[in-house]
Amino acid sequence: MASGATNFYDLYRHGSLGVSLTDALDELIGDERIDPQLAMKVLTQFDRIIAETLQEKVKARLTFKGSLDTYRFCDEVWTFLIRNVTFKLDNGSQTVQADKVKIVSCSAKRTEEK
Repeated sequence: MASGATNFYDLYRHGSLGVSLTDALDELIGDERIDPQLAMKVLTQFDRIIAETLQEKVKARLTFKGSLDTYRFCDEVWTFLIRNVTFKLDNGSQTVQADKVKIVSCSAKRTEEK
C-alpha cells in the first residue's frame, strides 16, 4: 500500500452484505476465476466505500435509552453491551425495542499501521 494511504475497519464485512460478498469471492476463488489477492483488494474497497458512504449519505439520527451492562476500550475501539434498549427516531414517530444491543464505536478510518 502506498505511503500515507489509509486502512479502514472491516466491521461491515460481518453484516449480511459483507458476508454475501465474502461468500461470492470465496466461490470465485474456489472456481479459480479470480486470485485471492484480487479478492482482498475487493474487500478493501468494500471497507472503504461502506465507511465513506455511511459518513456522507446517512443523515438520520436516533436516540436510545437502556441499561449499560458492560463496556470495554481496547485498541482505540469502544464496545458497549446494553440491555433493555429503546430506540427513538429523530422525528419521534417510531420506537424500536431490543433485549440487548452491542455497539462498537471507532473512528471511520484509521491510519496505516507500521
